[in-house]
Amino acid sequence: MNRTQRVAIGSVQSEDIKLDFGVPQGSVLGLKLYCIFAKPVGEICRRHGMSYHSYTDDTQVYQIIRPQGDCCNLSKHLEKCLSDIGDWMSANMLKLNEDKTELIIFALKHQLKHLSDFRLTFDGTVLSDVSCVKNLGMYFDKTIIMEHQASAITKACFYQIRNIGRIRSLISVEACKTLVCSLVTSRLDYGNALLYGTNTNIISKLQWVQSTAARLITQKRKFDSITSVLISLHWLPIHYRCQYKLLLYVYKAQHGKAPSYLQDLITPYKPSRSLRSENSMLLHPPNDV
Repeated sequence: MNRTQRVAIGSVQSEDIKLDFGVPQGSVLGLKLYCIFAKPVGEICRRHGMSYHSYTDDTQVYQIIRPQGDCCNLSKHLEKCLSDIGDWMSANMLKLNEDKTELIIFALKHQLKHLSDFRLTFDGTVLSDVSCVKNLGMYFDKTIIMEHQASAITKACFYQIRNIGRIRSLISVEACKTLVCSLVTSRLDYGNALLYGTNTNIISKLQWVQSTAARLITQKRKFDSITSVLISLHWLPIHYRCQYKLLLYVYKAQHGKAPSYLQDLITPYKPSRSLRSENSMLLHPPNDV
């Protein structure tokens, strides 16, 4: 490919070295080739009885902890799994970044105190469980109440709303709507299916953001009714947007238009005898409900 590499320190540069391996940064082949190359990481996880998810070079290893389970035993399994992954990476010119390796335990609030001493030792480093982790732009706290996520969305959206507000008098309604949809409502809609069923305080916080954005577009006053404004913009309120996104995923899973890992979560209802409900496209509840 006739690619070269050099090292520069200040004004001093090394000689060019021909590159025989790798692809240019940003190449469309980069992600696919890395996934192929790192495939043994998943095999190591399965060998230790661990489940995992990977998104290019970001891998999450997880295990379900039963109430009667042995946490000490689980800790040893996780440590051995991480150790084997680290050894494989070292042998294949990769490095497992201990500084970016995090541990979190999801549980009900009253159960967390019994798991507060959970620790993992990895490559001489002790990993203590953290209170919140970020996964593909979404914040997950230990009890999955999504409060941190709502606060992050609110902060980012109001920053954009203030910036748009500074130029609102200079742009048209359509231009303002385009900016708001691109910079504000896109953030409200990203991953919002995970917010379905959260407490009303979190939904109210996000509704406040949407209402402010709607008033910015239509130049309504603070205390004007927001319902008519949302109707004029054809915007669903936040709790309905979350519900709509979840129902959309279910619809796609039922009709073979969703990834297989989502389709596997859907079990169509099939009565043991002929009933009128058999053609209603009902679903069986999950086993743990």
